[in-house]
Amino acid sequence: MEEKGYILIVEDEQDMLHGLRKILSNQGHKVEIAGSGSAGLEKVQKSNFDIVITDLKMPDVDGIELLRKAKELHSDAIVIVITGYGTVENAVEAMKLGAYDYITKPFDTEHLKMVVRKALKQISLTNENRYLKQQIKEAKDFQNIIGKSCKMQDVFKIADKVARTDTTVLLLGESGTGKELIARYIHYNSQRKNKVFIPVNCGALTETLLESELFGHEKGSFTGAISSKRGLIEIASGGTFFFDEIGDVTPVVQGKLLRVLQEREFMRVGGADTIAADIRLIAATNKNLEECLKKGTFREDLYYRLNVVSIRLPTLRERKDDIPLLAHFFLRRFSKKMKKNISEIPQDVLEVLMEYDWPGNVRELENVIERAVVLATEDTMIELSHLPDKLLEAHIDGGTLLQGRSYREAKQQAVDSFNKEFLERLLEMTNGNISQAAKQAKMDSANFRRLMRKCGIQAEEHKQK
Repeated sequence: MEEKGYILIVEDEQDMLHGLRKILSNQGHKVEIAGSGSAGLEKVQKSNFDIVITDLKMPDVDGIELLRKAKELHSDAIVIVITGYGTVENAVEAMKLGAYDYITKPFDTEHLKMVVRKALKQISLTNENRYLKQQIKEAKDFQNIIGKSCKMQDVFKIADKVARTDTTVLLLGESGTGKELIARYIHYNSQRKNKVFIPVNCGALTETLLESELFGHEKGSFTGAISSKRGLIEIASGGTFFFDEIGDVTPVVQGKLLRVLQEREFMRVGGADTIAADIRLIAATNKNLEECLKKGTFREDLYYRLNVVSIRLPTLRERKDDIPLLAHFFLRRFSKKMKKNISEIPQDVLEVLMEYDWPGNVRELENVIERAVVLATEDTMIELSHLPDKLLEAHIDGGTLLQGRSYREAKQQAVDSFNKEFLERLLEMTNGNISQAAKQAKMDSANFRRLMRKCGIQAEEHKQK
């Protein structure tokens, strides 16, 4: 199906103006006209047209000025200029200023159609490339899916199998378990990996905005729709579309999504033409959709269309063996990002991480490690004091540290105990050599000595007799 565009024609010769409009309108394009350069300039300032076709020679505002303004407002603007046979050199000047192409008078109708088709194809490729460039930066994100636990290995096995097909996938699991990462993993291991992966959070948009984002809209279809717009499903053609939080979608949008899955086609909001939907669909939710079926808030026919292959992602508390792997992965990432030389997480810190229940799952662990790296001074280890209070509280809850003490006092005692034990072990290993101990701890010697004094440690006590 040929691309349809939103086109502005600027021409002061009325016969030419209406002739061009008729030709392009008959091709299915949305066309606006302006009978002068100034009128065209006003329209360009108000709307974002796919293509502007303008005569070069006009009495008030000429085509060159209109071209400059269009490029100034929209750097990707496609401008096609019309020029008389004797002024081709002006068209060459326009091309140097960024015009897409030029048409000479009297023009050939088929040539005009061909130039417009090529221009719309370039717009489509530009939009696709913009998404691809965005994804190239994020293409390694799915490598964040780290896990040696049996539950995660089961997830990988199913994901590998389903990636080889175009089957619709439903990802289930709590927030923060990595559903989008698994969706990306499936995409980048599929035959569609060289096309776009487009995610949309269904729960973050109102019904009207979600419809417009997904399916696009025609000019005037609702208040504020000043121009036609391609939807994300249309842009994702050939690639993978990820519907996150599908359980939050309204009944109206559910019906339209069902048509996409059943008929592989859709219509823009306010439109009458059907558009093919060549997408691989992956949906995700943290809701129990079967409960939603019972309540009548989710369509049964859509549920069974989505639930061809379902993959449940385990919570972090169900895969605690993966916590050290994930913690060190995030440590390396944030240390590099913040230009800090922090490569290890002490055992006592790992113990705290392992004991916590992680209601926010992997995303919460990532945030905790980022916070710790921010608080840690350069070239030091992560310390207990760098962890959020709620983790330490869970660690010492019910222990002797709480007896007769406030939480703040208990926390400080835990930190002091760690500091003293850590320094004493280093001094024993280095035979009381403070410089070597500080170097091994990746701390400045002055800071190391200051911490020794605070903990009441004497280096001489750790020298071997």
